[in-house]
Amino acid sequence: MTIVRIPGSKSVMARALFLAAAADGTTVLRHPLRSDDTEGFALALQALGYPVTLDDEAWTVTGNPAGPPAGSADVYCRDAGTAARFLPALAAAGHGHFRFDASAQMRRRPVGPLSEALRSLGVTLHHDEAEGHLPVTIDAAGITGGDLRLDAGLSSQFLTALLLMGPLTGQGLRIHVTDMVSVPYVEMTLAMMARFGVAVERDGSVFVVPAAAYSPQDYVVEPDASSASYFFAAAAVAGRTVTVPGLSSSSLQGDVRFVHVLERMGATVDIADDSITVTGPPKLNGVTVNMRDISDTVPTLAAIAPFADGPVRIEDVYNIRVKESDRLEACASNLRALGIRVETGRDWLEIHPGVPAGARIACHADHRIAMSFSVTGLLTDGITLDDPDCVKKTFPTFHRVFAELRQGWDL
Repeated sequence: MTIVRIPGSKSVMARALFLAAAADGTTVLRHPLRSDDTEGFALALQALGYPVTLDDEAWTVTGNPAGPPAGSADVYCRDAGTAARFLPALAAAGHGHFRFDASAQMRRRPVGPLSEALRSLGVTLHHDEAEGHLPVTIDAAGITGGDLRLDAGLSSQFLTALLLMGPLTGQGLRIHVTDMVSVPYVEMTLAMMARFGVAVERDGSVFVVPAAAYSPQDYVVEPDASSASYFFAAAAVAGRTVTVPGLSSSSLQGDVRFVHVLERMGATVDIADDSITVTGPPKLNGVTVNMRDISDTVPTLAAIAPFADGPVRIEDVYNIRVKESDRLEACASNLRALGIRVETGRDWLEIHPGVPAGARIACHADHRIAMSFSVTGLLTDGITLDDPDCVKKTFPTFHRVFAELRQGWDL
């Protein structure tokens, strides 16, 4: 059995940083993830005037329920979708003049549904270049609150931004959601809001957020389940055993459910109170799976699919076309470069069994593509990455940790 220690969850970190900034007092985040995304989020908070300290074992944030302490700020969000979508909502609830911009990659990703929702609440904002994309400038004068409708069919991050912002409004929010992907990420948001002292009522697709005060916390960040998926997949495809401490069925992250996909493919899964263990079978089974709610793990499954004994069909994942890359097309094109037969549609891909040949993987500056096809490389000589450093977005030490795993297995 190989024990792999995974760094903290990017998704938990982003929500915790927002909640800490909105709370009245100082929050301590223990076992923080220090990556390009989380560091970018923290430095953006500093630009907005929040006192933030970044130490190896703990980060601290001193919050301000009235909004950003800075009266004006020019905020750069790097590649981080969470920062680019959460922080404009935080700023809009305050008072001042705030401009948000990001990398060219993040500029291509949509923020329009959030902008439309904020405008419906009376927020004055404009997109400086392409409508619905960064950069965006906000002239904030607080938010009264009220009813609004939101389409979260492209990303649940738009809904999370509004949920997190809701308690900072004068009267709270009643959000009617017309479509929603990645539901477990919304459930994570609600659980973390409750931990910071605010309970949201949900009736089907309607979320009622009270105007209330967040309380600062001493908060331990759990390991990143999406990052763990690469090591669980490695065990599954190589017929080995991997244990990841710190994850369990009670994890906040929906991507822990990826292990159940591996279980359907023949892996043995043991979920304990404080760890998850996956043991791979002699041969993986083909599978058809709806991954709408765990779509960040689509590339992980796609990367091991050729080694199954039958087709692997992944369905209902249109939203991965608007991530850091068009992940559906990136998976398909890279698999084809490896000599694997792949069929695709608007929101699905089907991968047929085959023996991958070595090739240079086009990462498209997407950390998940780089890490996923590293797993393929366990059993395929000659796989290289055109942009190995892109893993710094969420898992800067990935290549070292994965190399140690490979060396331990003598692969």
